Amino acid sequence: MRFLFSLLLTMCTLATHSAWAAHAFSLYDTPKYPVGFTHFDYFNPNAPKGGDLYLANPDSRTSFDKFNPFSMKGVAAAGVANLMFETLAINSADEVATMYGLLADDMVLAPDRLSMTFHLNPLARFNNGDAVLADDVKYAFDTLVAKGAPQFKMIFADVKRCEVIDVLTVRFDFKSANRELPLIVGGMPVFSRKWAAGTPFDKIQLTAPIASGPYLIERFDLGRAISFKRNPAYWGTDLPVRKGSFNFGRILYRFYNDDVARLEAFMAGEFDVVVEYRAKNWARAYKGPKFNNGELIKTTLKHSNGAGMQGFVMNLRRPQFQDVRVRRALGLALDFEWMNRQLFYSQYERIDSFFSNSELGAHGLPSPAELSLLEPLRDQLDPAVFGPTPLPPRTDPPASLRANLLQARELFRQAGWNYRDGALRNAKGEVFSFEILDDQSALSRIIGVYVRNLEKLGVNVRQRTADFALVQKRMEEFDFDMTSVRFPDVVSPGNDMFDMLGSKAADEKGSNNAWGLKDPVVDKLVSALVAADSRSQLVAASRALDRVLLHKYIVVPHWYSATHRVAYRNRFGKPEISPKFYQADPYVISSWWQVKPR
Repeated sequence: MRFLFSLLLTMCTLATHSAWAAHAFSLYDTPKYPVGFTHFDYFNPNAPKGGDLYLANPDSRTSFDKFNPFSMKGVAAAGVANLMFETLAINSADEVATMYGLLADDMVLAPDRLSMTFHLNPLARFNNGDAVLADDVKYAFDTLVAKGAPQFKMIFADVKRCEVIDVLTVRFDFKSANRELPLIVGGMPVFSRKWAAGTPFDKIQLTAPIASGPYLIERFDLGRAISFKRNPAYWGTDLPVRKGSFNFGRILYRFYNDDVARLEAFMAGEFDVVVEYRAKNWARAYKGPKFNNGELIKTTLKHSNGAGMQGFVMNLRRPQFQDVRVRRALGLALDFEWMNRQLFYSQYERIDSFFSNSELGAHGLPSPAELSLLEPLRDQLDPAVFGPTPLPPRTDPPASLRANLLQARELFRQAGWNYRDGALRNAKGEVFSFEILDDQSALSRIIGVYVRNLEKLGVNVRQRTADFALVQKRMEEFDFDMTSVRFPDVVSPGNDMFDMLGSKAADEKGSNNAWGLKDPVVDKLVSALVAADSRSQLVAASRALDRVLLHKYIVVPHWYSATHRVAYRNRFGKPEISPKFYQADPYVISSWWQVKPR
């Protein structure tokens, strides 16, 4: 998330603070929704409450062993984080990086931007009936930083402290006037001091959270199913930011061991909605009598999300990936055009940026604004950075896979690797070898195609498919050579880039710096991005950063789609207006409602 405080159309001066109070904060622009707005446009305020929504495990989690989504070890149950925990403020899904008060009914930014004060809504309640108090906010912050997963320490690195001002008022003091910080703390999840009191935070497993969200855990079958019921005493039903949302009386998750079992279960009516990420399934499996008679609906939902970055990530902590020529050669072996025709039914576009499908990505030659950031760093940069942005290799005519592989072989030769005795070897005779770690059986075929091309170069590649929990643990420990990673979409990057790209994060186990990137130039450009005073400065910094990253070839880019592929049972209502920036699963859960019973 990347935010900047902007003065609103309607503000008031607080007697107790030399600052401005606001119902919302926005990145540079005036928020769309004024003081006194009744609901977000993408929710239906008249949507009926009640009914059931049956879902499958939304990702690679085929099981779960805890209810604590903020600790490092273990796998949290699907739904717990989104359905049970509220934040001080909430992002609007039809604006770029704008948030409105949720637990907080008033937000105050100091004139020097070195502190942010939140006043809590006196109606806010935890699910045990206790009021949400400033002491709880401080407890949540201190606990996340000290005992939560490592990314919280990185995200809140520039927050000096959290101070209780009075029973309903809390202030966050900042180490610097970073414009993003007020809203980063606004997005912090809050939970009660009483949650599993006496148990170390990282040891909390199956104790139900004491939180303030709209749902409670109703029952669970460890590792197999979990159901949530809407809290009849939920305090936020009529808030403008919640009006018309979270309409289902019950939300039930069933866990399936693999994608085949999950698809078969959907066709058999075991759950209601599936978001399909595999082009082959979408093209071939979602058809038949139930689709013909309207019992099942197959549709694509447009979105304006940035595509971000997804690809085969190389772990720079491994010696075989430390030469940029080697990394570039590995990228030349991926034949996207063939895959798109033969495997993806021509449904995808190639990712060409760390900020694909958005204005944040670099293209062509650097602009004057980009050069103003890059020129002072010229001595530390590859001269190619000042030329055209590199594009992923293509294999459609006049290009070809053969030509790409010949270029890759030459790059390997320049890096000291030559083909002899049936393999790519260095001067010591050691074979160039690595493992591709995967937790998705559906990706195995794609990896297999890539591996065949690498083997033509003499590269020895081992495919390792493991369950989600093992892969997650190995990723947290950075114990992998190459793996497929989907980094979060961002429409306004900021401090999250330190966790993804910063040198410090490279040594923080569990961080998003999977590739182990340590580069002072990247650190400086991320700092420039975070410190941007205007949208134009932010765009220039992100493009300069993108340009530098692309020339490092630390990932073999994958592909993206500008739509969500969704199939569902024909028994739901949907708002007439869709949000611009959203993920499909949270959108269904928060916005739809039941029209017909199961």
